[in-house]
Amino acid sequence: MELDFEDVLVTGLAKSYGPTLALAGVDLHFAAGTVTAIQGANGSGKSTLLWLLALLAHPTRGEIRYGGYGPAHADQLRGRIGFVAHQLQLYPGLSGHENLVLAAKLQGISHAAERATDLGDALALRDYWDRPVRTYSRGQAQRVSIARALLHRPRLLLMDEPATGLDTRSTRSLIALIEQERRTGGIVIIVTHEEEFAEKVADRILHMERGRLVERGA
Repeated sequence: MELDFEDVLVTGLAKSYGPTLALAGVDLHFAAGTVTAIQGANGSGKSTLLWLLALLAHPTRGEIRYGGYGPAHADQLRGRIGFVAHQLQLYPGLSGHENLVLAAKLQGISHAAERATDLGDALALRDYWDRPVRTYSRGQAQRVSIARALLHRPRLLLMDEPATGLDTRSTRSLIALIEQERRTGGIVIIVTHEEEFAEKVADRILHMERGRLVERGA
C-alpha cells in the first residue's frame, strides 16, 4: 500500500549517541510545497536530523509524524522518501545508467529505463552515461545520486549537501528540479553550508546549534 501525506510534524525529537546529545528536543513542521534549508557548524546535528526523517535511525525520544502516519508504517513511508546522503550510495562498478535502472527495478518502478533516462537528461548525465561510476568526478557521481533519490517521485525529499562538486550548469539543473518538486507539492529539506544556494532555493533557512534549531530567515 502506498501512503501519502501533506506534511511532516516533528515533536520533541532528540537523539543521543552514548553521552553525546546530537539533537536536543527539536519541534518543526514541514508543509507540502515548501523547501527548507538547514545550516550550521559540523557536529550541530543537521545530518542526524535527516537520518531520523529518512527513517534510517531511531530517535532517543520524541516523534515524527508523516501526515497521519508514524513509525508503525515505516516500511511503507520509506517508499515515499528520497534521500541524497553525504556519502554516495552507488555501485562503483556499474555505470550511472545501470545504477539508476537497477534502483528503479528494485523499487518496483514501471518503465525503469525510461524514468532513468528522463532524469539523466534533466541532470545532463548523458555524456558519461555508460562509464563506470568509479571513473566519475565527485560532481558527476553527485548528479547520479540526486537522480536516484528522485526515481520514485518521493513526497519527501531529503538532501545532505546536494550541491557538493557541482559546476554552475549542474547547480542550475538541481535548482530547477527542486523548484519542480515544490510546484508538485513535494516537501524538500536540504542541509547545505552554501548560503547563496540556500537563499536561491529555500522558503526558509534554519540554523542549527548544538542540536537545536533556530529559524534565521525567510
